[in-house]
Amino acid sequence: MPYRHHVRTILPLAALAVLCGCGGAAETAAPSPSTTSDKKHRLEAAKADCMKQKGFKYVPFVSRSQKPDTDESRKRAAGDYQALRKYREKYGFGVFAMYVYPKEMGNPAVEPENPEVNPNWEIQSSLSKAQLGVYQKAQDACMVTAAGQVLGLKLKSGADYYAEQNKIRERELARAVNSDPALVELAGAMATCLKSKGHAISDTTPLAMAKRGPEMFRAQEDKLGREQRDDVPDVAPPAKEGELSMTYAPSLTPVEARPYLNRETKAALDDLECGKDFYPAYLPREQAIDKQVSDRLGM
Repeated sequence: MPYRHHVRTILPLAALAVLCGCGGAAETAAPSPSTTSDKKHRLEAAKADCMKQKGFKYVPFVSRSQKPDTDESRKRAAGDYQALRKYREKYGFGVFAMYVYPKEMGNPAVEPENPEVNPNWEIQSSLSKAQLGVYQKAQDACMVTAAGQVLGLKLKSGADYYAEQNKIRERELARAVNSDPALVELAGAMATCLKSKGHAISDTTPLAMAKRGPEMFRAQEDKLGREQRDDVPDVAPPAKEGELSMTYAPSLTPVEARPYLNRETKAALDDLECGKDFYPAYLPREQAIDKQVSDRLGM
């Protein structure tokens, strides 16, 4: 069966890695449970208190659906060649694998086994359309308030929480890796190798080299999704500074998605072969930055 259209926000790579267990640039170990979980609970408690003051019921809820670390995921996060190759041979960069292996990859269009139930869904489902609009407006305002109280963030809307995380992560990661002479040299060698295999490379900085593969296939996915809809432009408009990109996932059966995944796995393996010296040096640095940002923002 085809998996239905859905719209999603492009989350920071750290968040994506937690959701899909991706191998490669997005690979990261789970954030430190002590610091991060404490901030998550404090953030939810502050939201609930704010909602109560506005006359609404909100139950503090922290999801437990994060995939636990495994020996294989830890190896991939460390840049282990064999572990990365095993993953990429089947899943590529983890983009079109969402359609070929929807349950394994946690495709949001497929209901998981024993789904985690957020008690606030029941609260919202009992509201009329007008009441729901007021409730969601209050919830958004309370996210802004809670983020200011707990995290010291100055947000304009609740959606800015992820945009702020993305901005901080990109800034810190670029600062750490793009100024490292050893990583710059390894990224340059990786780019030269990929060019020799026919891949177009426009930016050879370490961060750009780590992101190029997943971003290229996410752009293809978005293009397919947009072409299947008549309510959005076929070409994605450039994201405004500080905003997260919205992508439109296509409706694809596993059979329809397979040719795209085949091309993706080939590109992912080329990327790995050319980056076999780059990833062991880059991924631990990325993981350290992701942990710092997650601990700071309670992701």
